[in-house]
Amino acid sequence: MKKTLLLIVLAAAVPALACAKKPKKDAPQQQAVEQTVEEDPVITEDCLRNLSIVHENVKSKQFEEALEPWLQVYTQCPNANKSIYTNGAKIVDYFYEKASTPQEKKRWAELSLELCDKRIRWFGDDPKYPAAYILGEKGLAYCDHFPEDELKEAAYPWFKESIDALKENSKISVLVKFIEISYNLYRTDNDKYAEQYMADNATVSGYLQTMADDEENKNAAVAAQQKDYVDNLFAVSGAAECSKLDEMYAGYINNNLSNLDNLSKVIKLYKRVGCTESDVYFAAAEAAHKLKPEAESAAGCARMCVKKEDWDGAIAYFQEAIDLLDADNIDDRADYYYTIALISMDKFKNYADARVYAHRSLEVKPSQGRCYMLIGYCYAASKPYRESEYPASKCAILNKTVFWAAVDKFQKAKEVDSSCADEANKQIAIYSKYFPTKEEMFDLPKEFSGGTFTVGGWINERTACRPAK
Repeated sequence: MKKTLLLIVLAAAVPALACAKKPKKDAPQQQAVEQTVEEDPVITEDCLRNLSIVHENVKSKQFEEALEPWLQVYTQCPNANKSIYTNGAKIVDYFYEKASTPQEKKRWAELSLELCDKRIRWFGDDPKYPAAYILGEKGLAYCDHFPEDELKEAAYPWFKESIDALKENSKISVLVKFIEISYNLYRTDNDKYAEQYMADNATVSGYLQTMADDEENKNAAVAAQQKDYVDNLFAVSGAAECSKLDEMYAGYINNNLSNLDNLSKVIKLYKRVGCTESDVYFAAAEAAHKLKPEAESAAGCARMCVKKEDWDGAIAYFQEAIDLLDADNIDDRADYYYTIALISMDKFKNYADARVYAHRSLEVKPSQGRCYMLIGYCYAASKPYRESEYPASKCAILNKTVFWAAVDKFQKAKEVDSSCADEANKQIAIYSKYFPTKEEMFDLPKEFSGGTFTVGGWINERTACRPAK
């Protein structure tokens, strides 16, 4: 209890180093200035002895025993050794976690920041751990000890100054915490922080990539993992503009045309943020596909063909992507089948093929209203009955039966997928007007008398007879 009270008093008071000489009251102004120059505290034998005690106690995690000797060296000879601050951080963390009241926790939290400031004062010129490094530690200490500040904005400038100075030599944890703060600020005010977050992301992602590519860096694997996390955060943020991504990755792709792993990561990032119309994305996909055909690269090449209006190439690549997909990748498989169906309908007017691929998509994912809508459009656009086979007047009536089949599909679309309801209802209202009239149905009693009818040609689908309203 005595030790805890001692620290609380010291932390609250924030003791100054009492080592400055005081000028005499009647001394000239110049003399006063000369005599107030701060001198380094004297490192006594007691300080050295306490340093040794602290070191041994911290090493054995005896933080209670380490506290009092550490306080002595921290207040009396803060310039003795940088271990005062490295060991002190461990001691402060221990007592912060042990504190039972918000007031105690606050004192320990404030002391953790003071430690960093004093370390910069006395050891900021350390070649291995300079002031910039310590600022990063200060930011981490703030994030650990001030949970009430959800945004952690106070730590942002410390992290930024640290990273700007150390660049790819920054601690990975500093880089990640910095971008998390930048991301959270962006979420609170998109307009204010969008440009800042974009710049911060480019900086952090770039340094992590440099670290990941350095074979001699023992933390390369961790850097690669954290870069994926940072990229994913960026992808879901909504801040990613395709043009900005292109600026970031155009040169990177050119330098990694033979690196399949890096190309694949860029392809996945572009797909996540919806930038699959980008030339940079196409370049990455094409290069990756040459190295090793995979589902993602094949899909990228397919989208490149779509942009170039090479429809045959697009279908071929989408089919290849489907063949390369993992068995459990339902969403992409359904999307690729649907896209082939859409191209077949819209670009080739091959309605039979379009229906085949729409059904394949439905087999994978049955709740897709869009597939039923597409089949409905195909039916409505068809004329399966030819005048070479029927009299012109009868052919005209029979060709109206496709609208029965089309409306059936629009009805089905809104049944399985409520998001299609508005469009489905609109199409139902349009095409119901083109059903055969009562008079026309009366003119063909043999075909329509049973109440149901099988639409002919490639459609070959049974439907209910009903007159136009």
